[in-house]
Amino acid sequence: MIKAFSKYFLLFLIILQSITFAGEPPASKAVGVFLSAGVGARLPIGDFSNSTDLGYGLNFEASYTDSDYLPFFLFARLGYEQFPGSQDFYQGTDYSNYSTTIIPVSLGLRYYFSPLVESVVLLMPTVEGSVSYTYFEVLNEFKADAGRSNYREDLWKFGGTVGAGFSMFILEIMANYTYYESNQYLSFNLNVRLPLFVNL
Repeated sequence: MIKAFSKYFLLFLIILQSITFAGEPPASKAVGVFLSAGVGARLPIGDFSNSTDLGYGLNFEASYTDSDYLPFFLFARLGYEQFPGSQDFYQGTDYSNYSTTIIPVSLGLRYYFSPLVESVVLLMPTVEGSVSYTYFEVLNEFKADAGRSNYREDLWKFGGTVGAGFSMFILEIMANYTYYESNQYLSFNLNVRLPLFVNL
């Protein structure tokens, strides 16, 4: 799992470097590159909720826009998400431990609507969508009297995410729905975004 995360983190850095150092923008064009980090809860739904409980996740993101594309932002995101097995699942099966670790690498587009509030604080509704190529590690451990061998599954899946929330730009609250075959979940994130490069 650490090896897969390291590989994805290197890919994320390469994407970030290509966005940041792609060359000087034209003098007439405003450009912004931003970094953000987020953390929050993950709620499995559908079949995924039959075996797993409430999880957690964190993500790192680089986003880009310029005056030709505002209010759209292009982003690349690297995540880490962990789902433990549920107690009901353990009681009804031979499992003693079951957990799913998910490491998604995503590319997506975010749109900021006109601010609802501007006087005290800038508050903008936002929506986003992304596609992901994702590594799954599923740990399967069984009770001592089950007569079964423990094992790990390594899976790769394509998926997608749609979300909506409210942004104060530096701080952001997002709710997302993520779909993978046999693995769907809702995520709720608090994100902090900081400018890496701005040219007005």
